[in-house]
Amino acid sequence: MHTNFTVPLEKIISEFSLEILNLPDDKEKIMITSAEINRPGLHMAGYFEYFDKNRIQIIGKSEESFLRRFTDEKARQRLDEFFSRKPSAVIICRNLETGDMYRQAAEKYGVPLLRTEESTSDFTAALIAFLNLHLAPRITRHGVLVEVYGEGILLLGESGVGKSETAIELVKRGHRLIADDAVEIRRVSNKSLVGTAPDNIRHFIELRGIGIINASRIFGAGAVKLTEKIDLVINIEQWDINKVYDRMGLENQFTEILELKIPSLTIPVKPGRNLAVIIEVAAMNNRQKKLGYNAAEDLLKRLGMTDDEQAHINEPKAVDPF
Repeated sequence: MHTNFTVPLEKIISEFSLEILNLPDDKEKIMITSAEINRPGLHMAGYFEYFDKNRIQIIGKSEESFLRRFTDEKARQRLDEFFSRKPSAVIICRNLETGDMYRQAAEKYGVPLLRTEESTSDFTAALIAFLNLHLAPRITRHGVLVEVYGEGILLLGESGVGKSETAIELVKRGHRLIADDAVEIRRVSNKSLVGTAPDNIRHFIELRGIGIINASRIFGAGAVKLTEKIDLVINIEQWDINKVYDRMGLENQFTEILELKIPSLTIPVKPGRNLAVIIEVAAMNNRQKKLGYNAAEDLLKRLGMTDDEQAHINEPKAVDPF
């Protein structure tokens, strides 16, 4: 079960530079709990059966023009009924001049009333993206998140296996660090995960024998990034001579995080292997697969191998640890 997260209304006001028409309480104490928004046209028509007061209500030209069809007295009744449900906040778009009716109803029932100059569609899209990010289900995983050739690579493995050292090598090669040691992962949609670092350890890396360094200070602002979508998970482990590792890449492997399956690889560590170069190649190869090209399948087709013969490629084989 995921924890329910909240975002202060004050943060939304600041992010979108909203004009305050009515604010009944300290804006830092007003919390938004739902990532969904609502256009209350049906509710202004008197249909409240499925009204969710936790959603932010967006007022655009359609809602305002609908109310203008009524007399002032009837419009006030409709607004009174709407605001009496005490929605978490009401935001008017396009800087619409609504007179005193909205403000009076908002003051009567203690509902935050805000306004923006943005168009309804543009503001709604931006607000949904903002809420999806800040209210998303999340977990923290021990690992390292780096951006390599535009691909977000999450490095997982036991402590001391070399994740941070590999991240430093990748940063020196022109790639960017997002998080070291603790990666906060958020499920921002049904298809994507976004990773970031906790605020208090952002851009710091622990290197055994050296200590704590600040990647931004040493390598420059271009060597770090605040967030990144997770495209590939790489599990780094010590080489095990009794384990069979994938040699062709025919079978797709996945790691499940927050109920989403992310493509993954397992890379064994042994002397002589350059992990940074391997991860660079893995990132580029993952991009090729997303574009529909699989080098292993292409090679086997050129060799004229049948599906049955391909199925035996990854059968257990003796592994030479050296």
